[in-house]
Amino acid sequence: MVKILIVFHSQTGNTRRLAEAVASGVSGTEKAEGDLKRAIDATAQDVRRCDAVVLCSPEYFGYMAGAIKDFFDRTYEELKDDAQSLKKPYAVVICAGNDGTGALNHIERLCKGYRFKRVQHPVICKGPVTKEVLAKCYELGRTIAEGVKLGIF
Repeated sequence: MVKILIVFHSQTGNTRRLAEAVASGVSGTEKAEGDLKRAIDATAQDVRRCDAVVLCSPEYFGYMAGAIKDFFDRTYEELKDDAQSLKKPYAVVICAGNDGTGALNHIERLCKGYRFKRVQHPVICKGPVTKEVLAKCYELGRTIAEGVKLGIF
């Protein structure tokens, strides 16, 4: 069974909807499970136990949500030299107030510190959450689950 950790923060519910769509895509894949965790509840152990990570954050003032940064801060020391976590596949979903690039750049910079490897293009939702964006998140979930399952990622 492939396990994909989906870490999210959401104040308004929009980023949660995107994260849930990712989890639905993962769970719609045979022999795959989406582990949806609020950023404040996600731990280093969750990262160790998963096969890939999807980080879902709103963009605040051109930056990721503080709860996502807190997740990185709380888990880094424990994971920085952990062989189980090195080269772990990841993807990013941003619910943008602006263009999303600031939040994305900061998340990707931190993922480099973890030595995660990006395996999917990010999904950036600019403006209201639409059916099209939810479909992209669903497909991102399916693709990352299938890619891990097949050993592509």
